[in-house]
Amino acid sequence: MTKDFTQNMFYNGVMSRKLSKPRPPLGARLAELRKAAGLTQMELAELIDESQQNIAYWEQIDKPPRSDAIPKLAKVLGVRAEELLTLEKATPLRRGGPAGKVRLLFEEVSRLPRQQQNKIVEFVSAVVSQYKNTANL
Repeated sequence: MTKDFTQNMFYNGVMSRKLSKPRPPLGARLAELRKAAGLTQMELAELIDESQQNIAYWEQIDKPPRSDAIPKLAKVLGVRAEELLTLEKATPLRRGGPAGKVRLLFEEVSRLPRQQQNKIVEFVSAVVSQYKNTANL
């Protein structure tokens, strides 16, 4: 095995590399919104049915994403479409729930039958209580 192959064998797709130059303002904005939502490039790509390479590209250029991707990005990131295209500070759309991945998951849970919702609430409540108890130690 060569050294390069051995190093790449352990690459798991989550590792990122350092940027050689700063992101342009529009790309930096998209990256900021993605991180604020608690999403990786891969997770965002899956949620909007795009490739991770497209997300990385959009974060590296100073041009907006394709027009068909903007509404999907806005919905997943919890901002208005106009806010993706401007450099002004975004005001997240408050939906009364947690941000990022958790909010998206609970939106899906809200479409389940009430009995399944109650089971999920019981489980999550138990996990949160357990965390609070161990955090206070």
